[in-house]
Amino acid sequence: MQKNWVSGFPRIGEQRELKKALEAYWSGKSDFESVETTAKTLKKRHWKYQKESGIDYISCNDFSLYDTMLDMAVTLGAIPQRFAHLQDEKLYFAMARGTQDAVAMEMTKWFNTNYHYIVPELSPADSYKLDATKIINEYKEAKEAGITPKINIIGPLTFLALSKRVDRGDTFELYDKILPVYAEMLKVIGTLDDTVVVQIDEPIFVKDVTPKELSLIKPTYEKLCNAAPNVKVAIQTYFESAVEAAKVFVHTPIWAIGLDFVYGEENLEVLEELAKSDKVLIAGVIDGRNIWKSDIEKKKELLEQIAQKFPKERIIVATSCSLLHVPYTLKYEEKMNSEIKSWLSYALEKLDELSLLSKLFFDAKLNEIEQALLASNQAACQSRKNSTLIHDKKVQERVQKIDKWERAERFEDRIKVQHEVLRYKPLATTTIGSFPQTQEVRQARRDYKSGAITEEQYKQKMREYIDECVACQEECGLEILVHGEPERNDMVEYFGEQLKGYGFSQNGWVQSYGSRCVKPPFIYGDISRPKPMTVEWITYAQSKTEKVMKGMLTGPVTILNWSFVRDDMPRSEVSKQIALAIADEVDDLQKAGIKIIQVDEAAFKEGYPLKNSKIPEYESWAVRDFKLAVSPAYKQTQIHTHMCYSEFNDIIKTIEAMDADVISIETARSGNELLKVFAKSDYKQEVGPGVYDIHSPRIPSVGEIVTQIKLLLEVLPKEQLWINPDCGLKTRKWEEVIPSLKNMVEAAKKVRGTFH
Repeated sequence: MQKNWVSGFPRIGEQRELKKALEAYWSGKSDFESVETTAKTLKKRHWKYQKESGIDYISCNDFSLYDTMLDMAVTLGAIPQRFAHLQDEKLYFAMARGTQDAVAMEMTKWFNTNYHYIVPELSPADSYKLDATKIINEYKEAKEAGITPKINIIGPLTFLALSKRVDRGDTFELYDKILPVYAEMLKVIGTLDDTVVVQIDEPIFVKDVTPKELSLIKPTYEKLCNAAPNVKVAIQTYFESAVEAAKVFVHTPIWAIGLDFVYGEENLEVLEELAKSDKVLIAGVIDGRNIWKSDIEKKKELLEQIAQKFPKERIIVATSCSLLHVPYTLKYEEKMNSEIKSWLSYALEKLDELSLLSKLFFDAKLNEIEQALLASNQAACQSRKNSTLIHDKKVQERVQKIDKWERAERFEDRIKVQHEVLRYKPLATTTIGSFPQTQEVRQARRDYKSGAITEEQYKQKMREYIDECVACQEECGLEILVHGEPERNDMVEYFGEQLKGYGFSQNGWVQSYGSRCVKPPFIYGDISRPKPMTVEWITYAQSKTEKVMKGMLTGPVTILNWSFVRDDMPRSEVSKQIALAIADEVDDLQKAGIKIIQVDEAAFKEGYPLKNSKIPEYESWAVRDFKLAVSPAYKQTQIHTHMCYSEFNDIIKTIEAMDADVISIETARSGNELLKVFAKSDYKQEVGPGVYDIHSPRIPSVGEIVTQIKLLLEVLPKEQLWINPDCGLKTRKWEEVIPSLKNMVEAAKKVRGTFH
C-alpha cells in the first residue's frame, strides 16, 4: 500500500549542474543538447534518490528548465504575441529572459517564499491550444527509469489567479477558454497508463479567496475529473490552511486533497467534514520550507491527532510543500560545526524522515538502519533542546528587561533639531548606500577568506576603495555621502557572519528563479552582537570628508525574512533579538560621530502573512522591532530606511508607524503615482523617491531627472523631498554610475534654482 508522498523535488542539481548548463548555453559556450542531457541526468538521479529512500508517490513534471508556471503557460499555448514567431527552446527562454526586440515576461514572488515565478500574460484575443509534449516525455522518462510517477501540474484556478491580462482586465473572464485545454490535457494524460495520479496544485486557496473563486471549484473539478475516468486527481495546497476550499472540494469527484499541517494548523478544523467523504488525505507534516530536522516522535503525535478525526487507512504522509524551497543535501557540508549539522535536514535527508515517519505511523517493522536513524533523530532533537550553542542566558535576560522600545521624541521635534545640526537644503542629494562591486573588490574578499592575503592587506584594499568612493561622490557634488560597502558580500550575510547564533552553509543553494540560486544563512540560536560590525569602516570614511557620512545597516525584519529561521521559538521573538543587536550598532555609530544612520528594511513586505486576518499581528511586531532597533538614536541622529518594492497603498499607515525620519523608495518607473499615496495619507516624514532606475544600464539625462523631480513636487513640498537613485548601485558599472549621479545632482540644482 502506498503511504507517503513528496509534493515536488528541487531541480537545479545538488552541485547546481542545471545552473551551469543553462548559463553555458545562454552565453553561447554550448548547445541546447547539453542542457537536455544535464536535465535528463538530474531527473533520473532525483527519481532514484526518492525511490531508494522508500518514497511511494514520486513526481514527474515538477522539473523545469526555468519555472513551472512558465511551463504551464507553454503547455496551454499562452504565448504573448511578441514571442509568437519563435519556437521550442528559443521561444521558452525568450519568454523568461527577453530578447533584443522583446521584453521578458514579468516575474514575482511565489506566495510568501523567496522563489520567483514568471507571470503568464493572457489576452481575450488569444486562442489557447494544448502542447502536452513535456508532460508526456517526462512520464515516459520516469517509466524507463523504473518509476510509475504522479504528474504535477499547476491547477487552472491558481493559474488564472496568478496570471495577468495585458488589458488589465479580470483573468477569470478567460476561464471558458482555459478550462477546455485543461480537460484535453487530462484526456491525454489518461492515455499514458491504466491508472495515472495527477497532482493538481491549487495553492491560491490558502489566501483569502473570493466567493467567485470558491464557486468555480465544483464546476471545474467535475469537468476535469470526468475528462478521463482512469486519472486520479489529487488537489495539493500548501503554505497555509485551506479550510474554506476543502469544504467545497469534498463535494467534487477528486480522489485526494493535500493539506499543510506545518504552516496551516487550522486545517485540523476541516478533518471531520472530510472524513465523512471517501476522499484520501495527503497530510503535509514534514516541513518543506525550513532546514531543521523533524522531531519524528512529535510528527507521529501530530499524525495520531489527525487520525483521531480522519480514518488512518485513508491518510498519506507527505511533505508540507515541494522541497524546492530547501537546499539539496548535507553531504557537501564539510566545514559546518558537527553539532549544528546534526540538527539540520535538507531535501535528501527529508526523504529519509518521511519514509521513517510513515513506517512508524503505519506500524511497519523498522529494520536496523531505520532503528539507528530514529535513535539518531531523537539524540539530535535532545541535543538541540539543551545546547549552549543555542541558548544564551544573557540574551534571554536582556530581552526580558527591555525598557525602551522607541525613541523618546516625536518626529516633529526631532526633525527641527536635525535640520539645525545637518544643515541640508530642500532636495538634498544622496544615494541608497552601495556602489559598484568591482572584480578587484570581490577578489580581495575571496583572497582574505581563503587566507591568500592578510587581514591588514585586505583592510588596505577596502580603505583604498572607500577613498575612491568618497572622492567620486565629492566630485559628483552629492551632499550626503556613503562609504560604498566594499566589505559586504550581501546585505544579510555580512551582518549574519558577525552575529552570534547565525550559521552558514557551503552548499545550501536554493533556486530563486531560472538559474539564479541563493544561499540563505540560518538562525540556530539566540542572537547577539559580540562587537561592532560597521563602525570601523564608516568612521574611516567619515574621516576622509567634511560632508556628512551615512551609516548603513540592514534592519531586523529583513535579516529575519531573508534567512532560514529557527523553529523552536516564534519569529517575533527572534526578530526582537536581532533588533537589540542592531540597536547596539546604532548606538556605537552615533557615539563615533555618525549623524545619519540608514536601517534598510528591503524585505519588510515579504514577510506578510497570506491571510489578511494574520497581517495585524505581523505588522505589530515588525514595526515594534524596527523601532526597537533605532530606539537608542539621539534626537539629532537622523534615521533613514529604504524599501525596495512599489506597492504602498495597503501599508502606508504601517510605514508611518515605523517612524523613520526619512524613507527612500523605489519609484523611478511610476512617475509620481506612488508618491500620491504618501500625500493622501498626510505622511509627515521626509521621503526620497527614486528619480532614476538603477536596474537599467542607461544614463538618464539632466532633463529627464528635472522632469521627474518636478513631477514629485506636484505631490509633496520641496522641504519633504530628498533626491536619490531608486536603489543601491552595487550591480552597476562605474562608467554608468558617475555620469548618472552628476546628472542627478545637476538636475536637483536646476530645480532648486527655480525656488523663490
